[in-house]
Amino acid sequence: MTHSTTSTPDAQMDLRGTPCPLNFVRTKLKLEQMAPGSLLEVWLDSGEPIEQVPDSLMMEGYQIEQIEDRSGFFAIQVRRPQTPA
Repeated sequence: MTHSTTSTPDAQMDLRGTPCPLNFVRTKLKLEQMAPGSLLEVWLDSGEPIEQVPDSLMMEGYQIEQIEDRSGFFAIQVRRPQTPA
């Protein structure tokens, strides 16, 4: 049974301090290396990164499961689809 609030991510990336679009590119590359259905947690800075990266991932077919404000940075949880987008 999974909790509706938080799932335990399969992998985590700290991309604080990484500029756009490099943070999106690194996130996408990591997701492509993970198994279908895997959950990745990514730490992003406020401002442009948190505004751009989730939208860009959704346009690529990834599912954003959670965006959490952790005082000073944001943690997003993104799931790789079970089937190719």
